[in-house]
Amino acid sequence: MNDSKKWQCEYCTYINWPAAAKCTLCRAPKPLHIIPPETSRADSGPSSPLICAEASENENNKPTMAKWSCKTCTFLNWPKSNRCMQCYTPKGGTIIANESGNPRTSSKKPPPTSPDTDKNKARILKWTCAACTYDNWPKAKKCVLCHAPRDRDRTKCDEQPSTSGENDDNNRTKTGNGTTKISPTLPSPVGASGVQTIELATATGTASASSSTSICGSTCSSSNYEEEREQRRLKQLRRRMRNSDWLFLNACIGVVENDAQAIEAYLSSGGDPARQLTQDEVSLLNRSSAFDSGFTLVHLAIRFQKEDLLAVLLTPDVASHALKRMPCHVSLDLAADIRSDIARSLRQRKGDFPCYFMTDNVTFALPVEIEDFPSSVRNQLFDETLDRDVQKELEQESPIINWSLELTGRLGSRMFALWNRTAGDCLLDSVLQATWGVFDKDNTLRRALGDSLNSGAARFYVRWKDYERMQAENLQYTLDEEQWHQDWTIMLSLASQAGAALEQTHIFALAHILRRPIIVYGVKFIKSFRGETLGYARFQGVYLPLLWESSFCWKSPVALGYTRGHFSALVPMEMDTDSNLGAGAYVDSGDDVQITYLPLTDSEGKLLPVHFITAAEIGTEERLLHEWMDCMVTEGGNLVAQQVINKRKRPGKVSQMLDEWLERYRKMSRRT
Repeated sequence: MNDSKKWQCEYCTYINWPAAAKCTLCRAPKPLHIIPPETSRADSGPSSPLICAEASENENNKPTMAKWSCKTCTFLNWPKSNRCMQCYTPKGGTIIANESGNPRTSSKKPPPTSPDTDKNKARILKWTCAACTYDNWPKAKKCVLCHAPRDRDRTKCDEQPSTSGENDDNNRTKTGNGTTKISPTLPSPVGASGVQTIELATATGTASASSSTSICGSTCSSSNYEEEREQRRLKQLRRRMRNSDWLFLNACIGVVENDAQAIEAYLSSGGDPARQLTQDEVSLLNRSSAFDSGFTLVHLAIRFQKEDLLAVLLTPDVASHALKRMPCHVSLDLAADIRSDIARSLRQRKGDFPCYFMTDNVTFALPVEIEDFPSSVRNQLFDETLDRDVQKELEQESPIINWSLELTGRLGSRMFALWNRTAGDCLLDSVLQATWGVFDKDNTLRRALGDSLNSGAARFYVRWKDYERMQAENLQYTLDEEQWHQDWTIMLSLASQAGAALEQTHIFALAHILRRPIIVYGVKFIKSFRGETLGYARFQGVYLPLLWESSFCWKSPVALGYTRGHFSALVPMEMDTDSNLGAGAYVDSGDDVQITYLPLTDSEGKLLPVHFITAAEIGTEERLLHEWMDCMVTEGGNLVAQQVINKRKRPGKVSQMLDEWLERYRKMSRRT
């Protein structure tokens, strides 16, 4: 086939084969002045000719001639066109000057109106039902589909489409991949985390609601006409969408794209996790391969094998629709100021080990005033603050924390699991919650973690490699040097990537940044949402800042909990020195110092493992614990580490944040 006979698309300039009736790239119709007569007759049927017979096939090669403007749609037509190529209105509009500035007039009279012209006009003048958006014939007084009466005022607006889509066009932005990004003008909900905008894909090349911007051939092509109807229906759906509806669609897309923040925003706003997708919502999402009507968030998580999201969606907290109200949620400005103070407290040490470290030693604890609230108010506070599922798994399903009556009763060292975000930053969130009571929303601690591992790689890599080699030898396998470097590169990339899940090495590095030991109380086996055992969890144990000098570090540890791929902060509650509760605990009323006793053994009396020790240090774990922490043996024979809480040295902004958080529960207590 001769390439010289190809025709060029007027819209995207793509060069198409002569036999193509539409552009292969953008699906725009072939220019009518070069469509062969037999193709034109087959598509449009018997009607008056669009172009005079004397029109030349090589008209595009001639100098530009004056075009005439259609009096109906203002489209600029070729001089020898007898009818408008857009709306089929007979010729008779205004003549436009050519490039040389000389106006040209046409002496030809417009041809008589054909039956096809009347039929096309009737198609344009159809009225849209306000109830079901069905397009009815002009003479119909009621909607053929739903029998709703015709709204005359609305019909007049539909016949003048120049302003009908103005509001939607203002919120629509074309992107380079043929999608339309729609931002609903709805108030942003509390805890939405900036995920209000939802991207809905639409078909490329669809016709606009305004006749002045309609695509060539939209009224003569049945496919384009159906697309117009579908677009009008989608506009009606978007207008009826509420704030909660947009959050639900965002959550559905979040399951597919593994965006836990979108799911968290929907659930924190009171959304129902058992809500099912409707057919209209599936049409708005426009991804039939991913979404089906009747699907819930759990169905989508199962379809796309999102095990972490399933664990969240199937927890009792989500099932009971419990809203979380953490102290940092109440006063956002104070929480932001606290995160700024944390960033200012980070320093990088000079020398052969340029690791970041914190200059402040802060430990978070729940206020003792909670015990004074009525039981109903106190239970609501715990429901909104604690992670009940984690607390139950660590206490009841397997006795990992609070298993000693001596520690929880006489010594007043009961631990509470705080709720935090379910994204991959749960480890960093739990560390800052256990110290300052806020989340790592600015990724301050993550940046310090990534920079410390990269800058101090010479020391971290040697310790990590020796420890991992011992673990590999116990499992009777070895790695070559290239594999060691690949694994270490993965560790570095995870530390710097926001939202990425972290490993044991990162906990070891965080202990150096805090300059404090970290004790992790966790489950021994990782299980799926069905209860199936997937593997052995190695997180439980003690992480000491062994690469620092012991004199450079604090001996008061931080406690974390680990369950089903999720970390939680374990914090105590302050004790009232005037009460008999915790009478055996050490409380210095003059300095406002409280001691919490953290067990260093499990419920069976076995010593918790000490991670990242060398082969020469094996067998000296108890000596290392006494060297890096203030340890003691209780009267009941439990080896414990002492966590020091100095209420007087608590940062003022943290105390103010807690006071504002408690004010709501104080008012509730006065009403009961």
